[in-house]
Amino acid sequence: MDLGLKGRKAVVCAASQGLGKASAMALAREGVELFIAARRREVLEATADEIAKLTGSRPNTIAADVTTNEGRDALLSACPAPDILINNAGGPPPGDFRKLERDDWIKALDGNMLAPIALIKATLDGMIERRFGRIVNVTSHAVKAPVAMLALSNGARTGLTGFIAGLCRSVAEHNVTINNLLPGTFDTDRLKSNLAALAKNTSRDAAEVTEEIRMANPTKRFGQPHEFGAACAFLCSAQAGYITGQNILIDGGAYPGTF
Repeated sequence: MDLGLKGRKAVVCAASQGLGKASAMALAREGVELFIAARRREVLEATADEIAKLTGSRPNTIAADVTTNEGRDALLSACPAPDILINNAGGPPPGDFRKLERDDWIKALDGNMLAPIALIKATLDGMIERRFGRIVNVTSHAVKAPVAMLALSNGARTGLTGFIAGLCRSVAEHNVTINNLLPGTFDTDRLKSNLAALAKNTSRDAAEVTEEIRMANPTKRFGQPHEFGAACAFLCSAQAGYITGQNILIDGGAYPGTF
């Protein structure tokens, strides 16, 4: 399927690895002009080289921390009028909420709620004027089924979800959609670190915990990042203009509820 995105401009945050990288690659295959951001320059440039090898077109790279005003300014200076915005950030660390301090919560909110809102604020009106906009927020399955050890993520990402629910319907008539993708257990470095933390907290072997979590999924496997990237690209497509305000689980069927 031609997603109708050739020549569109996309900003992808935290795009140097994991699900952000997969989303950038999927968009690159559709002929999107990419502006990819991440904090670590060397990893970001390696990802850009990989995408260039895959598609023949090298993304624009912005080494910046988008949780800061300076980082967002750098990103938006490079691409002030994106057609597509992929909000993504590394999740806050797991842990017992009793051991968390105010600064931990503020950092989580900055990364997983306030920075996405700031980028939406900076780009939304331009999308409305051009009558095309696709915003996808990469959140977490923990929004739908909170995980005790992910207290910071549960709180910050759910806050973003509530904000989006209040905003998305007010812009839908302008062909601007805003959706959230909720990944479950994907084979990424983030998953590995969470499983290692779980193993440590329960005094168990990491390999044992990993296999237990893998086999608990109805698919008996972890998701592959390219599967996530493909779903993200479709939500950005011309054909997805009637999908907005949705929290779409991509978790192999792990969530057992009807709704």
